[in-house]
Amino acid sequence: MKAALIDPIGIDNLKIVDMEQPDPGPGEVLVAIKYASLNYRDFLAANGGYGRMQKQEKLIPLSDGAGEVVAIGEGVRGWKLGDKAMACFFPNWQAGPLRLECVTADLGGMNDGVAVEYRIFKHDALVKIPPQMDLRDAATLTCAGATAWNAVIETGKAGPGQTVLVQGSGGVSLFALQFAVAAGAEVIATVSSEEKAELARKLGATHTVNYREDEEWGKTVKKITEGKGVDHIVEIGGAATFKQSMLSSGLGASIYMIGVVTGPRTELNIPIVAMSGTKIEGVSAGSRASAQRMVDAVAHHGIKPVIDDSDFTLDTLKDALVYLNDGKHTGKVVLPVG
Repeated sequence: MKAALIDPIGIDNLKIVDMEQPDPGPGEVLVAIKYASLNYRDFLAANGGYGRMQKQEKLIPLSDGAGEVVAIGEGVRGWKLGDKAMACFFPNWQAGPLRLECVTADLGGMNDGVAVEYRIFKHDALVKIPPQMDLRDAATLTCAGATAWNAVIETGKAGPGQTVLVQGSGGVSLFALQFAVAAGAEVIATVSSEEKAELARKLGATHTVNYREDEEWGKTVKKITEGKGVDHIVEIGGAATFKQSMLSSGLGASIYMIGVVTGPRTELNIPIVAMSGTKIEGVSAGSRASAQRMVDAVAHHGIKPVIDDSDFTLDTLKDALVYLNDGKHTGKVVLPVG
């Protein structure tokens, strides 16, 4: 079987290799990975950006993938041959609150990922995909979809009468937009072009603000909300956007810290946070139980992930990661695996 392998760590060392197809042991299932999708974290991990929190040699990259169960180990319940399955970002996190032992193992980082034609999973490290859901769509949900879901729905409980701010047109932001709209909330999206503004409006955003033309977009968002500010902010930019997120927030607003695209460090005005009751929360991809609720909601509402029109394959994964890092994509970059 074919697999992408980075050894030693560094994107220039990414190669496509032949590996022996594994057989599932007790409590395991073998999944034929059909599609995988990319996240910004995959570029960071390919270059060793997570330090001791990831493998530094012989890493099979990528966290997001979906496929079909093709073999079942002894003692497995709840899975049958032909079932559609999606990988869990944290394979050891089944349910409940965040725990250290759950988040020290992640796909495409500390554990090998899904850039491989066949992969063994523990029977409880997969999410069942409804028969009607396309596997290409399902492959976008493991990290970006689950993280957006945890921010907007599981943690934020956004709904009618509330306003959600999303940033840009990357995977997490577009999923957050779609989940917020499905929940009945109003969405304001920051965009970089009129083309992306049209996409945001098509997905249900009520207002858009071009952050390239309006450096003080936080103040503009505040005006759009008639001075009240927004209730929920999905913060994916990091250093360069956090100040504007603060400016756009209303009393008691929640800022969900997810991305660091523009850098990991920024200035925090503590008195403003204290006086406004702002809640700053880190959000991750969450548990298997949360991911299953997300997948079921996506199927129920007929949500279609936004997929970039690029045509990369497993053989051109390195080019795809560079393309993603250069910000040339809109939505999720998806590639066929097997």
